Amino acid sequence: MNASRGDGNSPVVGLTSYREQVRTGVWDIPAAYLPADYFEGVLLAGGIPVLLPPQPFTADTIHRLLDSLDALVITGGYDLDPAAYGQQPHPSTDEPRGDRDAWEFALLRAALQRRLPILGICRGAQLLNVVCGGTLHQDLPEVLGHSGHRAGNGVFSRLPVRTVSGTRVAALIGESAEVPCYHHQAIDQVGEGLVVSAWDVDGVVEAVELPGDTFVLAVQWHPEKALDDLRLFTGLIDAARSPALR
Repeated sequence: MNASRGDGNSPVVGLTSYREQVRTGVWDIPAAYLPADYFEGVLLAGGIPVLLPPQPFTADTIHRLLDSLDALVITGGYDLDPAAYGQQPHPSTDEPRGDRDAWEFALLRAALQRRLPILGICRGAQLLNVVCGGTLHQDLPEVLGHSGHRAGNGVFSRLPVRTVSGTRVAALIGESAEVPCYHHQAIDQVGEGLVVSAWDVDGVVEAVELPGDTFVLAVQWHPEKALDDLRLFTGLIDAARSPALR
């Protein structure tokens, strides 16, 4: 058991990250990275963030890594390979990042088995749904007839969402909230065991969670883009500090 659990120290939180070609100064190289606001959210909520870039792994690698963590955040990023949920790619779907998909699927499945507190963000919500046997809408503009969930050019839309009474998301953020969104895919068929805990005005699933005492919650929006509201990050950190919530 990690020494930080139950002894009052700050929980160690793993955050999955990108591995992409990055240009900086004279360099144009493969690099692991994550926008700083993700780990700032963990820091501000009282956790210690650790980045988890895609890498070769074995079952032992995954278990040794999770032994060192108190919670896991599956972060946003490029689209999942549609083959993972039995579909052919839509023309708008990103080229697969097979290394990241494999890494995050393995981390998430093992974390669920361990009842580790988990927060999924955007891609993370989609990954959780697929792990539980669900499917995705590959192109929301085609489904909805508008691009209101992703303005483009790195501009986040602000959309109202309404939570479902009795869910963990509702307990954390209340009946409704205006949230930052940037996505062109979303949950379609909900995975087995998951419950929908928030919707938007278009009927898009904006949050899912596993019912029960374990903190497994995922949102389609980007709470790291609104760090004046740390309630989701704080919920994760509180769960990591409390064995009763795992």
